[in-house]
Amino acid sequence: MGDKNGKVVAGGNGRGDRLYQLSYPTDALIDKETDRLIICDQGNRRVLQWCRLNGTIQEAILMDNIHCYGLAMDHHGYVYISDEVKDEVRRYKIGENSGILVAGGYGEGDDLSQLDCPTYLFVDQQQTVYVSDNLNHRVMKWNKDATEGIVVAGGRDVGDALTQLWKPKGVFVDTLGTLYVADVQNHRVMRWPQGTKRGTVIVGGNGAGARANQFNELRGLSFDAHGNLYVADHRNHRIQRFSME
Repeated sequence: MGDKNGKVVAGGNGRGDRLYQLSYPTDALIDKETDRLIICDQGNRRVLQWCRLNGTIQEAILMDNIHCYGLAMDHHGYVYISDEVKDEVRRYKIGENSGILVAGGYGEGDDLSQLDCPTYLFVDQQQTVYVSDNLNHRVMKWNKDATEGIVVAGGRDVGDALTQLWKPKGVFVDTLGTLYVADVQNHRVMRWPQGTKRGTVIVGGNGAGARANQFNELRGLSFDAHGNLYVADHRNHRIQRFSME
């Protein structure tokens, strides 16, 4: 906190497909139990792990030949990966390649059993999967072992009304079940309390721009332990922090 310069922890060796390189990474997570950094290396269609052992970095391919976009991990250590081409989300045990289907997998579409270009994910303590159904302009909730999802935000065509989303991406769910969504093309972060059909704008929503209250195609979002919101402001090439009091 407060540093003016960052430290490269993965990649930084030019775009490429060597183990020490990345190509258009879209998501990453930290396995705190093993101190592994798991990265969705989208341009190379693979998921990598970077292990920090004795001060050195050891890279390995966890999953190959997958159109990955978003990642999540549950408290059991299972990794969830969205596939934007197969329109599905699978749960993987580290070291296994097949995975278990947990959302979508019935082809591209807007039925409750389908997804259309799933991107970012969130998994809660009950292994419930929340997925940004990007081209259906909605966020879906898939309970464990369910064969159909539940629309929890958007899903009312594309638009900027408080009942609508436009190509959502980043998702986060707090302990009360409140959903936070990065509404990309509306340049805003929305909050959807559990069970509601209408969201509220908590930051942004002031058109595309580079001012402190604006975004230009935001992507991922997350909260820290103090309730601060962090947003990847894609086309402004910055990360913004907001205090949510």
